[in-house]
Amino acid sequence: MSDRIPEKIKMTVYLDSFRPKDTVEPQGIFDPTEEYGPLEHGSFAIPFSEAILGNIGKDVKGQNKKWMLDKCTPWPIKLATDPIILARSPDLMNTGYIFCSMSGDPVDEIIQGKWGKLNGPFRVMETGHYPMITKPDELAKYLLELPELQ
Repeated sequence: MSDRIPEKIKMTVYLDSFRPKDTVEPQGIFDPTEEYGPLEHGSFAIPFSEAILGNIGKDVKGQNKKWMLDKCTPWPIKLATDPIILARSPDLMNTGYIFCSMSGDPVDEIIQGKWGKLNGPFRVMETGHYPMITKPDELAKYLLELPELQ
């Protein structure tokens, strides 16, 4: 949205997510079945499983873990296989970043430019991929704080 109506969006915050490159070419495509295994016949989504939660959300425990496993819906595969196509350069948008240190690539490498220069302020949370479950107050603080640092 922020590439299409920037006057209405104060900041795009990338929360432990893919960051688009400065191009209008299709990007962001990957095959999640390579990581999570083949889909069941006739399925269009990857079931949310204990294995997935254990991989990217190790800090989700107890009642939160039970709740997530009971409530979370499958992940539609088209979210990964359909390309992201931007209408304008992400460099022209106000961006901020929240990195989760327990969910994948080493955050220090990303901050140092592993995937390109960061075009805005950032915060690092000591959490897995689900800070909205494990540290909601800290996440809310950062979401409100980042636009003010621009």
